[in-house]
Amino acid sequence: MTPNGHFAPRPIPDLAQLPRPLFARAEQLGAGAWTPRHSHPWVQFSYAISGVLAVHTEQGSYFAPPQWGVWIPAGVEHWVNNAGEAQMRSLYVDDSVAGVPSARCRVLEVTPLTRELIKSFSCYEHDYPLGNSAEARLSAVLVDQLQGLNEVAFSVPLPRHAGLLRLCEALIGQPDAACSLTAWALALNVSEKTLARLFQRETGLTFRTWRQRVRLLASLGTLEAGSSVTQAALACGYESTSAFIASFKALFGSTPGEVFRGN
Repeated sequence: MTPNGHFAPRPIPDLAQLPRPLFARAEQLGAGAWTPRHSHPWVQFSYAISGVLAVHTEQGSYFAPPQWGVWIPAGVEHWVNNAGEAQMRSLYVDDSVAGVPSARCRVLEVTPLTRELIKSFSCYEHDYPLGNSAEARLSAVLVDQLQGLNEVAFSVPLPRHAGLLRLCEALIGQPDAACSLTAWALALNVSEKTLARLFQRETGLTFRTWRQRVRLLASLGTLEAGSSVTQAALACGYESTSAFIASFKALFGSTPGEVFRGN
């Protein structure tokens, strides 16, 4: 932590090239840890064994508790933060084994097998033996598993309009804020109808849908930390637990209890 009370940014590995086609970086992150904007000439798969990661790009924000991970294409500028403590596992994947290139980030559903493979692979030395070694074989299986993971639509598109972006970032930082579209329109000095059209054009979502998604994604960290469903609902701006559960299931396909049964 810096003298003024802020967390210093996490260091980014200074690698000119990967020592192996698949490289793992294991970290224990404290609450409030963050990385500055950066990119890599290889694919990165950001995954949290515990806690919730938030990966941000110019196109949107992507949230992932231990059930999901974020696939970041080579060359895409991104920055990462986490509100609570997290055990992060970053997999760096060389283009030669990463599969079909993609220009966008994706949130992928991590299977139990992939989770265990990631945990085992993260214990290897960075210069693990190649050829027909056990380490190389496990690496190949893990890459195959990563390429077959299903995508889930758990992202928040961000606007490019400067004023609107500032308001969106403020709401991501404080999801329980009771900020209406009318209040946003006053802040930007435009009519409510104009703002509604601008929001739809910039994000592809209505303001109500966008705010609901932000709140539900924000609840993942609270639930992962072991809070009750009622506590999570209140912390992300819901006044009704039943409404929160219904919205959660509509977005994630499962209730909070089903998603976080391990807790």
